[in-house]
Amino acid sequence: MEGKTVLVTGATSGIGLESAVVLAGMGANVIITGRNADRLAKALSHIKSRSGLSAASYLCDFASLTAVNRLADDVLREVTALDVLLNNAGCVFARRTITVDGHEATFAVNHLAPFLLTQRLLPLLTASAPARIITVASGAHRNATLDFDDLGFARGYQVMRAYARSKLANVLFASEQARRLTGTGVTSNSLTPGRVATNIWSGAPTWSKPIIKLWLSRSFMPVSEGAAPVVSLASNPELAATTGRYFERFDASTPSSLAQDKDVAARLWFASELLVKL
Repeated sequence: MEGKTVLVTGATSGIGLESAVVLAGMGANVIITGRNADRLAKALSHIKSRSGLSAASYLCDFASLTAVNRLADDVLREVTALDVLLNNAGCVFARRTITVDGHEATFAVNHLAPFLLTQRLLPLLTASAPARIITVASGAHRNATLDFDDLGFARGYQVMRAYARSKLANVLFASEQARRLTGTGVTSNSLTPGRVATNIWSGAPTWSKPIIKLWLSRSFMPVSEGAAPVVSLASNPELAATTGRYFERFDASTPSSLAQDKDVAARLWFASELLVKL
């Protein structure tokens, strides 16, 4: 990774921060994003202290498509090469929340924002080829439904249903992106890092947090282990030509039948373009 430029979204904590630390330690020029200036500054300090190298940063709230477009504008203007785009930012919301753009927030942050950012940065990625796009999904996609007449759960919202749908969208997006990038030298893959103890569940219902804390401590792996397959997908030379695959940690796997449906993926792509106004 020496000299490679890597953009990691949602990198002020958890898998994103750990991946940034490790990749910086491997010699990559790391750029991170976060939605809180104080946490972003602390993350930069953390990367420096552990890797010995400085990282760059951009402030961006993925709940705003305007902010995502501004981030893309800044990167395209200021970054000369982009070898890896790591779509890691994610969230959950206890109650159905609507973004400033009028979209259900889980779907907006977890899918629409990385979809938009990736499309905006494609010229830089293709110019930097060989390059990699990595989208952090989840095994929760296997429990997801997809209703194109109600993508934002105006009816029947539940936190895990919304999260699962957004993660299904991640897998569908990554595979469709790979098909559209055939022959460009840019790969696109998705992965589940496994059950990792991160703070993504801070948006869960208050009553559930003691249960989640106990669940995390007993059943989930530490962040360092969760970041390892992400780093591998970003850096392993043996995976340089691998594209359109879904990984369960280090191993290519078969996603749900719905996630393999090319017609569904194409329809989601078209719907996403409309929603982000591309």
